[in-house]
Amino acid sequence: MRENPLEVLTGAAVVLVAGGFLFYAAQATGYGGPSDGMRLTASFRSIEGVSLGTDVRLAGVKIGTVTDMDLDPETYRASTELTVTADVPVPDDSSAVVASEGLLGGTFIEIVPGGSMAMLADGGEIVDTQGAVSLLQLLLQYISGGNEEQPS
Repeated sequence: MRENPLEVLTGAAVVLVAGGFLFYAAQATGYGGPSDGMRLTASFRSIEGVSLGTDVRLAGVKIGTVTDMDLDPETYRASTELTVTADVPVPDDSSAVVASEGLLGGTFIEIVPGGSMAMLADGGEIVDTQGAVSLLQLLLQYISGGNEEQPS
């Protein structure tokens, strides 16, 4: 079987382009390997829609990703580990909210900075959290007229 140099070069180019796409996808989704940064923990009532690699944003700007999720069997809350860039100081009275980009958009964790002058250190915990709001529950509450009793 003879090898045509043009076919070999074309095959090598295809492999290089495919490798480039894989590298870009890994970097864009946060799965690009271990990242340097500050690790923070937060405990949520519900993290519906959040998965490993989900963005952590502050003022709409991505500053990190979700790197670990686990269920605490004692409190039945979702414990998460967030890795954020070390050059963004996070006040220790900040809150973490599971937010949505819109009705059909993705989910992310929004850090809402507090007013404290003290900053969270590596391994710190965000105590004030708000879990995901279920769209189905909101729709059912709207259809049923809410929790208000109707006047007679």
